[in-house]
Amino acid sequence: MNFIATKLEGCFIIEPKIITDDRGYFMESFNERTFQNGIGQNVHFVQDNQSFSSKGVLRGLHYQVGEHAQSKLVRVLSGEVLDVAVDIRPSSKTFGEYVSVILSAENQNQFYVPKGFAHGFLVLSETATFFYKCDNFYNKESEGGILYNDQTINIDWSLADSEFIISDKDKIQPTLNNARKAW
Repeated sequence: MNFIATKLEGCFIIEPKIITDDRGYFMESFNERTFQNGIGQNVHFVQDNQSFSSKGVLRGLHYQVGEHAQSKLVRVLSGEVLDVAVDIRPSSKTFGEYVSVILSAENQNQFYVPKGFAHGFLVLSETATFFYKCDNFYNKESEGGILYNDQTINIDWSLADSEFIISDKDKIQPTLNNARKAW
């Protein structure tokens, strides 16, 4: 696996080593030792989640606060998404900045989003199956969110707003400046 640091400290794009032959391919999608060595942290995942969505579905920007904060390792099993992480660590030099990456079944890349980041994704293909590992259990009372089109963050989602399919909950999330503090 190849671990590529992003401009946001702690976020990594992970390129797998894919072995192909006339039968298809093989890849190791996760190895705790390799992963921890690659990111330089001890992270232990406790929950796997999976979602299926249609083109234009935008999920996010979400995070968990306090003792329930979560790190996530995300990937796409089918289709293609634009995946986004936003730095919400108040003392960070990149607070309010984001990084985006294309994740697809074709490239098999993964994206590590540590605690202290809001996360979301937009489905670019007709459908997509999205998979993520979390290092902490979900806790409804610890939910936080940021409006997907907050002008201070100014995320380039690569599709027009008119193409988005967004939950009522995500349409009314607060801006970054008014969001629930992660710490």
